[in-house]
Amino acid sequence: MLSSPSLRPDEQAGLLLRELYRRHGYQCYRMSRFEPYDLYAKNKSFLVSENILTFTDTDGRLMALKPDVTLSIIKNIQPAPHTLEKVCYHENVYRTSPASMGYREIMQTGLECVGDLDLASMGEAVALAAESLGLLSEAYLLDLGHVGLVSGLLEEAAELDGDVRAGLLAELSRKNVPALRSLCARAGLAHDLAEKLCRLSRLYGPPAEILPQLKALVSGAEAAAALEELEGLCRILKRLGLLDRVRLDFSIVNDMRYYNGLIFRGYLPGLASGVLAGGRYDNLLRRMGKTGQAIGFAVYLDQLERLEADGGYDVDVLLVYGPQDDPAAVAARAEELMAGGKSVRAERTVPQRLRYRELVRFSEGGQA
Repeated sequence: MLSSPSLRPDEQAGLLLRELYRRHGYQCYRMSRFEPYDLYAKNKSFLVSENILTFTDTDGRLMALKPDVTLSIIKNIQPAPHTLEKVCYHENVYRTSPASMGYREIMQTGLECVGDLDLASMGEAVALAAESLGLLSEAYLLDLGHVGLVSGLLEEAAELDGDVRAGLLAELSRKNVPALRSLCARAGLAHDLAEKLCRLSRLYGPPAEILPQLKALVSGAEAAAALEELEGLCRILKRLGLLDRVRLDFSIVNDMRYYNGLIFRGYLPGLASGVLAGGRYDNLLRRMGKTGQAIGFAVYLDQLERLEADGGYDVDVLLVYGPQDDPAAVAARAEELMAGGKSVRAERTVPQRLRYRELVRFSEGGQA
């Protein structure tokens, strides 16, 4: 958990997360703040927002301040056969903000594992996602879903056109069972398949509770392989003591153009939107002319500002001194408090709007 009062929550989170990834052998990847606009224009549907901040370079090329880190990394790496590239990053991205109705500079920390993936490397990535959330709050939740279970079910209706398939995924993500059932009827899907999709949309809970229910829904090789992979990942998380904070949720499977397997989202108490997002994105590699598989996630550190605004403090101790107090004694008292791990702000008066945990009034001799 975050503990140092001397840094903002997002600053300390970045340090802790990078150290976590470094200990697992992920190398820090640094990139330019901007890329050719074409990189993002060709992959807009992969982006969180299609709004991209552009400018014209001195050579006339249209450039973009990067709205995404993964695209930049995948563009520039290609692992050798039967190997993995493991990279982590701590980078700014530039996106529109619904709150401010303008562009914001947002700090992201995350990792990408690209190459010859297996269950062990996937399990490591998911475990690191859980550990990342645990560094931010003990009360986190990590939701896991799998595209293979949904696409496996939809194999039973191979004649579906793209619009109907997208509509089904959209209603599945909303957990809107009446709309999902209605859309299935209009598309002419068999009643049994429609009911399976509706049941899948309602499933949410601990793996021990949900995995047995999934077995009743699985049909076809793709869905069976997805369920086996989920079971294997849950065994890894259980062995590492991380399964208690994991939930299975298939409403997060809403984009099958890029994501092709596991998808996960991380949540912290007090934040309505997710603070972590990731998954398998082999389809993106193929779209960009790369070989192999890929899994990764990003932690959105700007979300931590909301936690700070809702209940955080600017400083642990406000040390208030008077005009007759010895400045050297005041400085010594502040150092003494900081030596105990507290952040200290010394002032002659109590500042308006300053949030502090404790008020200490100084008197000569360092007595409060």
